[in-house]
Amino acid sequence: MARRLRSRTRSELDVRSDADGDGGAATGSGSPILEVLVVFAVVFVAQGITTFAGVMGTFFVLAPPLTTNPWTVVTSVYAHSGLGHLVSNTIALIVFGWPVARATTRLRFHAFFAITGAIAGVSQVVLTGVLAAMPFVPVAPTSVLGASGAVFALLGYLVASNRLSTGLASFVAVPNWLALLVFVGLAVAVTLATASPGVALIAHFTGFLVGAAGGRARVLAVGSSAR
Repeated sequence: MARRLRSRTRSELDVRSDADGDGGAATGSGSPILEVLVVFAVVFVAQGITTFAGVMGTFFVLAPPLTTNPWTVVTSVYAHSGLGHLVSNTIALIVFGWPVARATTRLRFHAFFAITGAIAGVSQVVLTGVLAAMPFVPVAPTSVLGASGAVFALLGYLVASNRLSTGLASFVAVPNWLALLVFVGLAVAVTLATASPGVALIAHFTGFLVGAAGGRARVLAVGSSAR
């Protein structure tokens, strides 16, 4: 009995060791969250300096046309409009991001966060521009900054990849169109729940939907997690 226990423990350690080699980060480590928070803090200080110099928008605000300052597609994800905005996204990142970070590698987590945040921000700018060009639609072109889209993507990933949803999927064959319909409905509900003046609702909706799609595909699963 003791021999079996030792064999099982060694096998589990081997799986973790293999996962540790993916992307140079250990599966089960929450350190990506701390790293993102450090980036938040550094960017927030940089925003203060560039605001004083009158060039904050050039470096950190994603605004149309996107080709003018293309780096803001990424930098805007880590920037915030104020201390309250920073604190709210920090809390949401810890709550929704920590479970995801523990199930993947550092490299994959950072790539997922940056890419989903960029997609959410671009969708906000592009779609509001399209709506503003339509007659009788009371929408003006908007600029955006903040990690909300990426945070909502983490929430969507959690919803679509948690044990309950994957367990149900293993017992019941869910058509892709039905899964998409459910995710769209959840995205609408979550977006409306956070609606308030000045909030990038399109970015929230897009982030959640992209994150849910990634969760269904389990794009962050590594090693034993994928199995």
